[in-house]
Amino acid sequence: MDDEKLQLAIREIDPLVEFTPVSEHVHSTWAKTFHSRPEYYLKPRTQPEIQKIVKLARRCRRRIVTVGCGHSPSDLTMTSSWVVNLDHYSHILNVDKESKRMTFEAGIRLHELNIEAKKHGLTIPNLGSIDNQSIAGAISTATHGSSLKHGLMGESVKSFVIVLSDGSAKRCSPDENQELFRAGLVSLGALGIITEIEYQMSTFSNIEWSQTMKPMAEVLSKWTEDLWTEKEFTRVWWMPYKKRAIIWSAVRTNKPEREAKSSWYGGSIGFHTYQFLLWVSNWVPAILPAVEKFVFGMQYGFSDNMITTAVQEQRTGLLMDCLFSQFVNEWAIPLEKGPDAIMRLQAWINGEEGHGIPFSNKGLYVHAPIEVRVSDTSRTEPRPYLDNTNPNGPTLYLNATLYRPYLQDPPCKDRYYEAFEWLMREMGGKPHWAKNFSYTSQDYISEAFGENLENYLSVRDEADPDGVFLGEWHRRNILPKNRPTYICEEAEVARQKARDGGQDWVGQINTRA
Repeated sequence: MDDEKLQLAIREIDPLVEFTPVSEHVHSTWAKTFHSRPEYYLKPRTQPEIQKIVKLARRCRRRIVTVGCGHSPSDLTMTSSWVVNLDHYSHILNVDKESKRMTFEAGIRLHELNIEAKKHGLTIPNLGSIDNQSIAGAISTATHGSSLKHGLMGESVKSFVIVLSDGSAKRCSPDENQELFRAGLVSLGALGIITEIEYQMSTFSNIEWSQTMKPMAEVLSKWTEDLWTEKEFTRVWWMPYKKRAIIWSAVRTNKPEREAKSSWYGGSIGFHTYQFLLWVSNWVPAILPAVEKFVFGMQYGFSDNMITTAVQEQRTGLLMDCLFSQFVNEWAIPLEKGPDAIMRLQAWINGEEGHGIPFSNKGLYVHAPIEVRVSDTSRTEPRPYLDNTNPNGPTLYLNATLYRPYLQDPPCKDRYYEAFEWLMREMGGKPHWAKNFSYTSQDYISEAFGENLENYLSVRDEADPDGVFLGEWHRRNILPKNRPTYICEEAEVARQKARDGGQDWVGQINTRA
């Protein structure tokens, strides 16, 4: 926009409040899958600064994207407009030890929150695989761990404050602004900027975990018995070519810390060997079954039933190393459909019959492991509108990860993900919002979420009628085709390969108007 008009708006809107944008910033996903060059990059330190940014964006017809670590490998946070990072807005505001609740500014990263919580004998009850995300980002994309005793991370949110597109700040909870609360718990960044969160913590503790390799047939035989219920936390890493899986499970304990033996690919030699082998497989895909056997044999042992154990703080023991740049395509399906989904996908990957997947598997080789996790949000009330889990019982998550060795895309990506998404839809699944689902239409998402999506969009439009927080990702995935263009909505106008192997993304405001 014209700089003179912007300067006038800055002076007119809350003139005593700072507005300190940075230009020439490059925003990237953690995996370097996408890059964009926003007009302005802003790191506010106070809520009045956040409110001024929002007011200015609306007046100047600019879109706002709020980002943390950029862990989502999709184009969800790509913009050529304004990026807001809340790393400087990350203070602890209140700790109530009796109720085990903490209130904090929403830019705080999960690991920082857990470090502060430990000082008060508290911890986040449940975590996903990493703790680099901001708490607001984790909640807004339906981040989960792996436990039937827990649901989405958002289930522990007791209230939050959100700044809407008119600059107003609304406190939301099950009892106050409940519709906005239900929409904001999985907001996809499309409602406003969450600035403050009240969160239910749990008592700080260690966890004792163990992991062992089992034949996949044995894993499936325990599916409806005690596989997912014997311990509080359980996750499975499935190797489709070996037809085996690593079962990792953990319980809270008062035992002192005891470190596990060193990890093979957690060390320098293993890390670089694995990445090099993956890179070679881009040119010779047929070696991937052998790579799977070698790498995971070195990591977990070449024989079934070998056990590794450790006792660690819960805040670190629940985490895992994501290793290299990657695509991730994760879906949620009812837990009882898991064995059928796994057996069909395993048959397709191995070129066997009976899978019923209508895509060729000839010459296709994929990466391992496929991550298998669970949650149960069926008890959550009020339920977020865009909760992608099974509302009637436990949920299974299947996560088809594909690595990008030395930032190079694997050749199997498109055919693998097209087939994987087809199978997940066949199972009545819903995609993880932050991941790389690319072959599923808005029509399917609209049907899968039904009235919940309609209610979400109604609340969203009331909170942000000009589309200050809307972009191409939202248009492609959640906005009905007949929905008119919003004044500040950003559309993608160009995408081209970047020098580091990702894609440069370029957007423009309101090109459809």
